[in-house]
Amino acid sequence: MAATAEANGSATAKAKISEKIPAVAHPLAEKSTEIASNIKYHAEYSPHFSPFKFELEQAYYATADSIRDRLIKQWNETYSHYHKVNPKQTYYLSMEYLQGRALTNAVGNLDVQDAYADALKQLGHALEDIVEQEKDAALGNGGLGRLASCFLDSMATLNLPAWGYGLRYRYGLFKQRITKAGQEEVAEDWLEKFSPWEVVRHDVAFPVRFFGQVEVHPTGSLRLWEAKACAEDFNLFQFNDGEYESAALLHSRAQQICAVLYPGDATENGKLLRLKQQFFLCSASLQDIIARFKERKGENDEIMWFEFPSKVAVQLNDTHPTLAIPELMRLLMDDEGLGWDEAWNITTSTIAYTNHTVLPEALEKWSQAVMWKLLPRHMEIIEEIDKRFIAMIKSTRPDLEGKLPGLRVLDNNSQKAVVRMANLCVVSSHMVNGVAQLHSDILKAELFADYVSIWPGKFQNKTNGITPADGSDLQSEWELAKLASKQRLANYIVQVTGVSIDPNSLFDIQVKRIHEYKRQLLNILGAVYRYKKLKEMSPEDRKRTTPRTIMIGGKAFATYTNAKRIVKLVNDVGAVVNNDPEVNSFLKVVFVPNYNVSVAEMLIPGSELSQHISTAGMEASGTSNMKFALNGCLIIGTLDGANVEIREEVGETNFFLFGATADEVPRLRKERENGMFKPDPRFEEAKQFIRSGAFGSYDYNPLLESLEGNSGYGRGDYFLVGYDFPSYMDAQERVDEAYKDRKRWINMSILSTAGSGKFSSDRTIAQYAKEIWNINECPVPLV
Repeated sequence: MAATAEANGSATAKAKISEKIPAVAHPLAEKSTEIASNIKYHAEYSPHFSPFKFELEQAYYATADSIRDRLIKQWNETYSHYHKVNPKQTYYLSMEYLQGRALTNAVGNLDVQDAYADALKQLGHALEDIVEQEKDAALGNGGLGRLASCFLDSMATLNLPAWGYGLRYRYGLFKQRITKAGQEEVAEDWLEKFSPWEVVRHDVAFPVRFFGQVEVHPTGSLRLWEAKACAEDFNLFQFNDGEYESAALLHSRAQQICAVLYPGDATENGKLLRLKQQFFLCSASLQDIIARFKERKGENDEIMWFEFPSKVAVQLNDTHPTLAIPELMRLLMDDEGLGWDEAWNITTSTIAYTNHTVLPEALEKWSQAVMWKLLPRHMEIIEEIDKRFIAMIKSTRPDLEGKLPGLRVLDNNSQKAVVRMANLCVVSSHMVNGVAQLHSDILKAELFADYVSIWPGKFQNKTNGITPADGSDLQSEWELAKLASKQRLANYIVQVTGVSIDPNSLFDIQVKRIHEYKRQLLNILGAVYRYKKLKEMSPEDRKRTTPRTIMIGGKAFATYTNAKRIVKLVNDVGAVVNNDPEVNSFLKVVFVPNYNVSVAEMLIPGSELSQHISTAGMEASGTSNMKFALNGCLIIGTLDGANVEIREEVGETNFFLFGATADEVPRLRKERENGMFKPDPRFEEAKQFIRSGAFGSYDYNPLLESLEGNSGYGRGDYFLVGYDFPSYMDAQERVDEAYKDRKRWINMSILSTAGSGKFSSDRTIAQYAKEIWNINECPVPLV
C-alpha cells in the first residue's frame, strides 16, 4: 500500500517552470505564450502534486487540464445545441472502448499540436515526452473496442448527434507480462492516480437493481458508468462492532461490477458478475437515454412515447448489451405505464444489432437459472417475447415450425436451459448488420438464414472502417519514411524486450488477440520450419535468403490454456532463435508484450508484412488489417473477413493469398473426420522439431495434439492449420522473392496505401447514420 503525501511545501523540484511565464488562466488560448500561461496556471491552481514541481508527470497532468478547458467548452456548447434543436440521436452501447492516448487525439483533433509543442518548449519540455506519460485507458481489449473508439471519432468528425456508453473498468482486462513461464496477468494501473480526461457527473446517477422478486400491482460522446453503493448502505453499527468487511459488503460488491473487463466466468459467481456488468451498462444507459428524451420536452408537455424512435436510435455493439431489449421493455411498461404492444413497437423500432462473430462459442448464451436468479422480471419479459415469436411463426410461417427449436429465443434443454442472446437480438431489432461483406453473406446464408426468410429487409452489411492517421510522409520519400518508422520500432523493441532487431530485415508482424482461429500457431510453426531450414543451410546459402524479423503480440485470456501455450511457444522459439549466432542475422522471433493502442502506433507504421491468417469464414471483419494496409504494409492472408475487400481494393497482385476458402471449409472438416487428410511433410517436420526439445523442455504435446487426430474434443485440427500450412509456406516464399526486388516492393506498398481509402470509419458511420439510424448531421454553429 502506497502512502501519498498531502503537501510538501519544502519539496525541491528537479525542473522548475520558467519564472518569466505568468500563471494566468487562458482556457481558450490559441497563442503558444498564452497556452504556456494556462498550463502553468493549472500546475499551480489545479494542484495534483507537491508545489513547485514541474517534472514530466506533473507537466502531463497540467497540459491535459489545459486542453480539457477547451474540450469542456465545446462539450457544453454541443449539449446545449442538441437540447435546443432536439435532433434524433444515436446511443452506442459497447462493453469495450480501446481509445489509446487521449492527449495525442485531443491536440490533433483541436488542431493545436504545434501551439502546444511550442508552449511546452517554453516551459522546458517536449510534447513527445509529455505524451509518453499517459497510460492507455484500460477500457477494452481487441478489435471490438478499437472499432467502437474509431466510430466515436467518426461520429464527431461527421457532426452526428451521437453518444457512446460503456463501463469504467478500474483494472481493465489485464496488463500482460512475459516471463520464462509464459504470460502472466497483473492488474492495469491506468487509474492508479487518476485520469485527467474524466469529468464526473455527480448529477447523473440511476438506481440499478438486481435479484428481488416480481410483484404485480393492479394499477399496472462517451459516458462511462461506475457502480457505487450509497452512504446509507454502509453499516456503521457492524463497523463499530469490528465487523469491517460485513459493514462494507454492499460497497465491495458494487465496486466489483466495474473492476475488471471480462471477469472469469468458470464459477457461478463469475457468471453472475459478468451478467451484472452487462445489465449495469444497459440499465444505467437506458435510464439516461429516457431522462434525456424527457428533458427535451417542456415541463407541461405530455410525453408522446410514440415519438421515442424518431428521437432515439440505440445500437448494440455485439451481444454483450442484449439486455437493453428486456430492460427498455421493463422501463416502458413498469415505470412509464405503457402496454406490451406499444412498448414492443417502440423497442423494436429503436434498437439495432451489430453481429461480430460466427463462432458458436462467441454467440452468448446465458443460463436461464442464472437469469431467473439475478433478473427475474427480465426473464418474464424474455419468456413473453419468445412465446409471441413462436405464435407468429405458427400463424405466418408454418413451414418453419420444424425449425422453431433452433430459432426461438429460449433453449429449454433439460440439461442446460439457456437464453440465446443473438436470437433475442435478431427477433427484437429492426436492423441486423455484419461487419464485412463475406461475414454478412455468411450470416444471411448460414447463421441467420431462416430469419432472413422471415424478415428479408432486416439484414445489412456495414464493412468496418478505421480512423486514418495523417500520412503526408507516405506520399514523399516513401522508402526513407518507412525506414525511419522501422528504426523507431527497433528502438522500442530493444527497450521493452532486450532483443536487438535489424531495420534492414523484413518486418513481419501479427498482432491481435491470441486465439486458435486467428492462427498465431500457423505463424510460429512457419517460423520454426524457417529456422530449421536456415540451420541446415550453408553460410553461403543463408546469405541468399531474405532476412526477416517476425513479431507477434496480443493477449491470451487468462483461462484460455491453448492460447497461453501459443504465447509461451513464441517466446521459447524466440529465446533459441535470437541467441543462435549462425542464424540470428537472418531470422529473429520477438513476442511484443502488453499490446495496446500505443504499442500499435509504434508497430503498424514500421510494418512491411502483416499476417491476417484466420481460418476462412471465421473472422467477422478485422480492422487491424485495414490499418496495416493504410500504412503501406502488404498483407499475407486468407480470404476471410475484410481481407476479401482489401484484396479487391489494393489489387490481387499486391496481396499474398493462401488457404482454403470459406465455402471449402465444411467439406474439408468432414473429410478430416473421415480420415482423408494427408499432412504435408513440412508440417510434420515443424511439429517434430518442437517435440525434439529444440526449444526447451516444456511439454507442447497438448497443443500439437490439437492439430492431430481426426475428431474429438481438442483434436482434429478444427481450424485447418495443417491443411493450410503448405500453401502458407508457398506464399511466404513469394514474399521473400518480392522483398528482394526493392523497387517492386515499394510500388506494392504505395498501392496498398492508395487502395485503402474505402476503409475509413467515416464512410462506415455515414452508412450507419443514413441506412440504420436515420440521423442527420447537427453541427454546432460557429460563434
